[in-house]
Amino acid sequence: MSGGRAGPGGSIGAGGAAYDVVDLIRAKRDGAALPGDAVAWLIDSYTHGRVADEQMAAYLMAVVWRGMTDEELDRWTAAMIASGDRLDLTGLTRPTVDKHSTGGVGDKVSLILTPLVAACGAAVPQLSGRGLGHTGGTLDKMEAIPGWRADLDAARIRAVLADVGGVICAAGPGLVPADRRLYALRDVTGTVESIPLIASSIMSKKIAEGTSALVLDVKVGTGAFMTSLDDAHELARTMVRLGTRAGVRTEALLTAMDAPLGRTAGNGPEVAEAVATLRGDGPADLVEITVALARAMLDLVGLGAAAPDPAQVLASGAAYPVWRAMVTAQGGDPDAALPAPAFTRVVPAPASGYLTRLDARAVGVAAWRLGAGRARKEDPVSPSAGLRWFAAVGEEVRAGAPLFELHSDDEVTFPRALAALDGAVTISTTPPAAAPLVLAHVR
Repeated sequence: MSGGRAGPGGSIGAGGAAYDVVDLIRAKRDGAALPGDAVAWLIDSYTHGRVADEQMAAYLMAVVWRGMTDEELDRWTAAMIASGDRLDLTGLTRPTVDKHSTGGVGDKVSLILTPLVAACGAAVPQLSGRGLGHTGGTLDKMEAIPGWRADLDAARIRAVLADVGGVICAAGPGLVPADRRLYALRDVTGTVESIPLIASSIMSKKIAEGTSALVLDVKVGTGAFMTSLDDAHELARTMVRLGTRAGVRTEALLTAMDAPLGRTAGNGPEVAEAVATLRGDGPADLVEITVALARAMLDLVGLGAAAPDPAQVLASGAAYPVWRAMVTAQGGDPDAALPAPAFTRVVPAPASGYLTRLDARAVGVAAWRLGAGRARKEDPVSPSAGLRWFAAVGEEVRAGAPLFELHSDDEVTFPRALAALDGAVTISTTPPAAAPLVLAHVR
């Protein structure tokens, strides 16, 4: 994983308003740090089609190998933000705070967290994305609700925040268009795995959305993008520094993602589990992570002592009316039945004992193969596909009793999903040692 520091090649001198892109590629290849006007020129030229995809791909690969200095990354992120609009949330009566997750399996936290923090007194502009590969997307999950729509203009976002206190929606096309082009290019050129590029992609959008504070949920483990704790720490520190320097109060929690969160993976299945959690009946791991993030968000905007305890609010079901109002405000019907799968298949436990491992990535891949995820951004997803599991790590299972239930719109998906789950669980005669879910707090 490439770090955030440039190599020993020095910096290239600041020049006029225009640059030769090949010179910039060579400079970064040799470890130089670009000055601010060169960074701004490169981002602006690529966004407007004056730099070709293959040239930017070469530059991005040089960044993967050479990294960026802190100052260079600040300029790169600022140039991305400057490529489009910024959402103005000033004038709201509540303090604004958002949360971003780096992506996991069964991670329906945003669906619960947004109305929960709103019920505790803050305004939450949760601008979210779609899933790709084995990790699910918040917008895909919400779109399983009949009538619900993700696309809201700035005026509507402000109105829902003022009225309800929380909104989950897509970032508009005018918000950081440079990232939209860069993200698509990185995805097909093997240049995703760079901490400066990951951090600037996430933070440019979060800074542009206008929130005053941000809590980052950096997932670590087999089901996360960051499998190394050291890499996760570096990413968290980089993003916190970018947010803080941009005037957004920012903190990060590193949370475990070796096992999936909750008991479901998929779109509609995760919505159903989120609703149950908002009504006070959620699984312990999902509740623990959600409450930890809620407390961090409320503390960050100065409401910690004055706000009600998020754990009590969640357990009492007091956040559920906010969920209903939020769904209704975006055209959804909170009372409508979620789409049901055409086919289900139960997978029995192979042995009796304690579940000591449930591999998050394997579960995510199985959900993806059942139709809940996409290989390309333009691929459709099924609102009903996915799976549930009947035991969490540390719980007892009995041989022959249901362990998984697979949901799909097409029976032909079952063999490949079952192949993904082959070897995903370990059952032992003794229970595993308790492992923490929140691994670190980065400020």
